[in-house]
Amino acid sequence: MSFLLIGKKIGMTQVFDENNHLLPVTVLEAGPCPVTQLKTVANDGYNAVQIGYGPQKESRLSQQQLGHLKKAGVDAVRILQEFLLEGEDSYDLGQTLTVDKFEAGEKVDVVGVSKGQGFQGVVKRHGFSGGPASHGSMTHRRGGSYGFCQDPGHVIKGKKMPGHMGSRRRTVQNLRIVKIDTERNLILVKGSLPGANGSLITVRPSKKRKKAAA
Repeated sequence: MSFLLIGKKIGMTQVFDENNHLLPVTVLEAGPCPVTQLKTVANDGYNAVQIGYGPQKESRLSQQQLGHLKKAGVDAVRILQEFLLEGEDSYDLGQTLTVDKFEAGEKVDVVGVSKGQGFQGVVKRHGFSGGPASHGSMTHRRGGSYGFCQDPGHVIKGKKMPGHMGSRRRTVQNLRIVKIDTERNLILVKGSLPGANGSLITVRPSKKRKKAAA
């Protein structure tokens, strides 16, 4: 099944399952997401569905954007995203996608943007152990030797060095859905997710299912 929902991360909490086990879960608010465009091979070269998320003031959208949404009979939205159609999946223009497409116990992939950490050194960014802590060593948190003197005379590409940390698109795979609240458009998944509370996420059925233990 090809399906995707846009939403936001609410935060973490804990719930008891049917076996009275305490589970750490992340609460996601996913949807409702109206279908704003249906793309076909004839018109666009591929089959896909474009969906929207988040109410937006019409004054903040261009006339072209408003015309695009009104053609689908959809109110102004803040985010647009699409997913490819696979097999015989079909959707209707203006249809609203909600969390009832998922079921408790199902495995999903969640895509988000990790928290930005700014410019960091090699100890925090890559987990280096650092140098001697004694007085006078002068190499407490340095990365050590980076390059070569004469040949080849430059730093090898991919060398672990200080730099920008975080703010990267990350996908967490095979998260189990613990509970679904259709009235409030909430999904509770076991485990943690990238990003701060309130950040945008996308939820989709898992693409890489874990093999069952023999």
